[in-house]
Amino acid sequence: MNPSTLWLGIGAAVLLFWSVGAFNRLVALRGAIVRGFAPVDEQFRLRHTLLLRQAEALAHTDPTQAQALLAACAQALAACDHARAHPGAAGAITSLRLAEEVLAETRQRIPSPPSGAEAAALTAEVAASDTTLAFACRQFNERVSRYNSAVGQFPTWLLAGLFRFRPAGTL
Repeated sequence: MNPSTLWLGIGAAVLLFWSVGAFNRLVALRGAIVRGFAPVDEQFRLRHTLLLRQAEALAHTDPTQAQALLAACAQALAACDHARAHPGAAGAITSLRLAEEVLAETRQRIPSPPSGAEAAALTAEVAASDTTLAFACRQFNERVSRYNSAVGQFPTWLLAGLFRFRPAGTL
């Protein structure tokens, strides 16, 4: 066997093993994004339930604001459903982030809750849910950041482009 043929074979084997390893890493990171969206989805749904209860309570004092809150909640829930189906798609996550911004603006326009132990408890539950959701979003964004940096690294980006690994969106 010719020494140049031997070196060419060794180079091809190294390239093949690197390609398989890089591909498996990208698949694992994309899977981590999908798994990382589950807590975000769970917290969105929990908060959605709490906001529906808040809208019911608000309907007695300000029906217009209650309708606005219900509409924003419905938009956020639809965006969450789309993002759950495609957690690695930048467009789905962007639509969820924008729906969340609309919901946050709607919630800011709501006057302070009426006094009472039940309203105060509901407000505290919503605040706790917001905190937990923010934590889940940060963890999701960290996974997306790791995936996006792997997709953008040279020479992995060549393999990522070949197998259509696209950068993911953050919340």
